[in-house]
Amino acid sequence: MTDSSNNILISIVIPTYKCECFISKLYKRLTATLKKISDNYEIIIVNDCSPLNDWQEIKKITDIDNKVKGIDLSRNFGQHQAITAGIENSKGNWVIVMDGDLQDQPEEITKLYNKTKEGYEIVFGQRLRRKDSFIKKNFSKLFYFVLGYLTGTKQDSSIGNFGIYHRNVINAIISMKDNTRYFPTMVRWVGFKQTSIEVIHNDRENGKTSYSLKKLINLALDVMIAFSDKPLRLTVKLGLLISLMSVIYTIYIFIKFLMNQILITGWASVIISIWFLSGLIIFLLGIIGLYIGKTFEKVKDRPIYIIREIVN
Repeated sequence: MTDSSNNILISIVIPTYKCECFISKLYKRLTATLKKISDNYEIIIVNDCSPLNDWQEIKKITDIDNKVKGIDLSRNFGQHQAITAGIENSKGNWVIVMDGDLQDQPEEITKLYNKTKEGYEIVFGQRLRRKDSFIKKNFSKLFYFVLGYLTGTKQDSSIGNFGIYHRNVINAIISMKDNTRYFPTMVRWVGFKQTSIEVIHNDRENGKTSYSLKKLINLALDVMIAFSDKPLRLTVKLGLLISLMSVIYTIYIFIKFLMNQILITGWASVIISIWFLSGLIIFLLGIIGLYIGKTFEKVKDRPIYIIREIVN
């Protein structure tokens, strides 16, 4: 079903890192799918300073197709910063964000686009049958559960970056000046009318994901601190709880003293209390320090990404 209307333009934003072997195949499948929807589209591929030949592959495509825009970042800023670079340079009334490793199937774009005709401004691609490793899938479930609790938002581990977003949604996300970028949570935060539909999630044909367990844990910490002050609130509650327990324990010891049941004061309880409270204080200071560190990063007001070269 071809839509010839001139005011419909779809932008595809694809961050790439170590995706050299996928780019050409992804381009061919994308163009075949998009031409069934509209000839008025653009494809924006952002190279997040991949150590492989991603940029060379991107330039080969931009040389033969002026609908493809290539953006080369000056260094590796991270996937969600690369997505930000892509959406800020997009022009479409609808913007589709997808990964560059062909786990997000280009053919599913038609399904996402058709769903927007029901009045939705955000349509997520829901990966009910994820083809990721056991560790990644289960860590993702834990991450989204904790993130949802801390941020007070609904989170779903089966939903990632893949989806279609109206220009109003994209403009709202661009207006967010957070240094820590995490696209799925930012989309949830801005609101708008949203839904999700099941999409096919493919196995990664070559190579391994660039997200190690260490990177996932660091990303989880950054996102939770950037999008919520609930850890600080929890530390206050924990401090009050410990204070209450201390008062109760003090009353208990005092009563035993009055009843002459304490003859020799032991050092064990003192040592345990010192170690427990010292560890708790260090933990609380660590949380506060993380927030201060993020505030320091924000005050510096450095750019989220730096573009080295743009083609087309």
